[in-house]
Amino acid sequence: MKILLIRHGDPDYEKDSLTEKGWHEAELLAQRMAELEIQSFYVSPLGRAKDTASCTLKKMGREAEELAWLREFHAPIPDFHTGEPRIPWDQLPADWTAEPKYYDNIRWAETLPMLEGHVIDEANRVWNGLDEVLAKHGYVRNGNYYDAVSPNEDTLAFFCHFGVTCVMLSHLLGISPMILWHGFCAAPTSVTSLITEERRKGVALFRMNAFGDTAHLFANHEEPAFAARFCETFANQEQRHD
Repeated sequence: MKILLIRHGDPDYEKDSLTEKGWHEAELLAQRMAELEIQSFYVSPLGRAKDTASCTLKKMGREAEELAWLREFHAPIPDFHTGEPRIPWDQLPADWTAEPKYYDNIRWAETLPMLEGHVIDEANRVWNGLDEVLAKHGYVRNGNYYDAVSPNEDTLAFFCHFGVTCVMLSHLLGISPMILWHGFCAAPTSVTSLITEERRKGVALFRMNAFGDTAHLFANHEEPAFAARFCETFANQEQRHD
């Protein structure tokens, strides 16, 4: 089975929709998706993800199931310096890298900020929701792998967000989401792909074969949006620092 994790287009966060560029990106993505045989579509309840999905669904004459847990990951933690609530990613490198637990795929949620934000509760909500979908499609979680109860070569597409994508990947690949949140970049409308490997009958594991793929943008000479990135150098004042 194949899984496609698709980030929404360039966002207009104030409207919870897309910018003009974001709509164009979504149309280019739709051209790419229309060439694939996708059995099931799932979408976040947030507007920017639904708007992105709408272009593909309209082009393919399909519908998507809306999943509440697929919304952007929401578990604010206290800021390292101010104590004000903020998202658990986009932390400054000198802050989060000083804590060894953040590199551990089990203990990352045991730090004081993560405990205060009840982050593991939200993560479990996402992981349980994902496992429910996978079980419906024939793959049942068993420890750190999946029982291939009904093995298949179907493709599932999830239109969602960067933060929650990293949380899903942490579950599928056994990686601390802190590493994914801070070391990977999924540009708007990028596609992250995973595929099962069933090397022994009934025992399946997911392997990621592409992260943040924007081939549909480059093929149409469209520069990926900067959202999800920070400044390449501190001296570059035209790029985002915080």
